[in-house]
Amino acid sequence: MPTREHTTTTARLSWKADPGSKPPVKEQLIRLLLVDDHEVVRLGLRALFNRTGTVRVVGEAGTMESAVAEALRLKPDVILMDVRLPDGDGIEACRDIRAECPDIRVLFLTSYSDEAAVLSTIFAGAAGFLLKEIGGSALVQAVEAVARGQSIFAPAAIQRMIAQMHPGSPDEKPSPDDALSARDERILALVAEGKTNKEIAAELGLSDKTIKNLLSVIFQKLQISRRSQAAALFVRRAASQGALGFPEKDK
Repeated sequence: MPTREHTTTTARLSWKADPGSKPPVKEQLIRLLLVDDHEVVRLGLRALFNRTGTVRVVGEAGTMESAVAEALRLKPDVILMDVRLPDGDGIEACRDIRAECPDIRVLFLTSYSDEAAVLSTIFAGAAGFLLKEIGGSALVQAVEAVARGQSIFAPAAIQRMIAQMHPGSPDEKPSPDDALSARDERILALVAEGKTNKEIAAELGLSDKTIKNLLSVIFQKLQISRRSQAAALFVRRAASQGALGFPEKDK
């Protein structure tokens, strides 16, 4: 009588003997492109991800031009990119890459957390914005989350952006009369994506003038006056509803 171990091994390999059966599907690794102008940073990131078992670094780039070229050549699942590059910036590279390959997810990893940088990445279609103070395991988890379709933004960067663009108590809530409708929320989301009034109108099947009037009402409800403020508020509302992931530092 075969032992339990022998029986289990035979069962596990039995598919080979059956032409009509299929082998187990192996989970594919996340294909990651690293973009940073400092070689030592890229080397450290490569070492980190290559030992995860879930992520495989398929390429590196140190400039905006090479980042776009490598992204279009390799078509990775995720790009981990710095905001500032020697020949331009990662934000412009993100915009160019996603214009050609909208399925590629771009996650920014940078030392800069000013309002303009955070908002620009959102408008460029980035999936996340993290600061380089993040721990290794949290960074790996962020890349895995972005590959699954989630958005990841560093709490410190978002809080700073909101404080700069929408002063007041963080606990301040709009009155019931100022609550946004489902259509208002949709328009706000499109504004946060960097869409123009014309693009929003086309997507919703409305006229440009109607969108302009609706935005005026939304801005009045939210007590804001700029589209960038609307984007910041959208991020805060999405975060409060669990739509944005906030990775924490390693303890």
